[in-house]
Amino acid sequence: MSDAKRRAAEAALELLPQGGIIGLGTGSTATLFIDGVGRLVKEGRKLVGVPTSAQSHAQAERLGIPLLDPNGPWDIVMTVDGADEVSAELDLIKGGGACHAREKIVAAASKQNVIVVDESKMSKQLGERWAVPVEVLDFGHAATAALLSGYGKPVLRVKDGKQVRTDSGNPIYDLNAGVIANPAELESALSLLPGVVETGLFVGRATTVLVAGDGGVRRLDRPS
Repeated sequence: MSDAKRRAAEAALELLPQGGIIGLGTGSTATLFIDGVGRLVKEGRKLVGVPTSAQSHAQAERLGIPLLDPNGPWDIVMTVDGADEVSAELDLIKGGGACHAREKIVAAASKQNVIVVDESKMSKQLGERWAVPVEVLDFGHAATAALLSGYGKPVLRVKDGKQVRTDSGNPIYDLNAGVIANPAELESALSLLPGVVETGLFVGRATTVLVAGDGGVRRLDRPS
């Protein structure tokens, strides 16, 4: 699996412009991509990054990648990020790394969004493999969970006996909504609930998906 992720990351590096502002995603495949960006910067490429998490920020700093102010606004040429699940329509579920709110902000500021995954992340419809991460405000989060239960089964994310927190300090509920017939409708409905900060549904946001498998890397493009 690590070889497949490396192939996907290398394929994404080949799509980068010679220079410009790029979004630096979060996760295991994005980590390999950022390593490659660091290598290109050392070779003289004029690339400047906007990280989507404290993790990617720390990695980019360590590699000497110039970074922009986190407040924005930014004119991002391309963002490269991973995903937890990708549908046949190239819609995504993200948030396994608890960074989806920041990832969505950066994606919205990007002209192109390139998603790097291996074959295990591909599904016919969203929800076949992954629950929908929902970042919520800490205040009243159990009350927000009660509202989320109208759309599936919300489970507070806990690791090692402690609540998982986003970089913004908020808890996450993983909403098992089953197979999602209309991701755009669900994304809109969840976003309107009081207390919801952001959902892990990324509908219509991926420009290109690079899928690494045993036979190499295949490229899927959203129709323009």
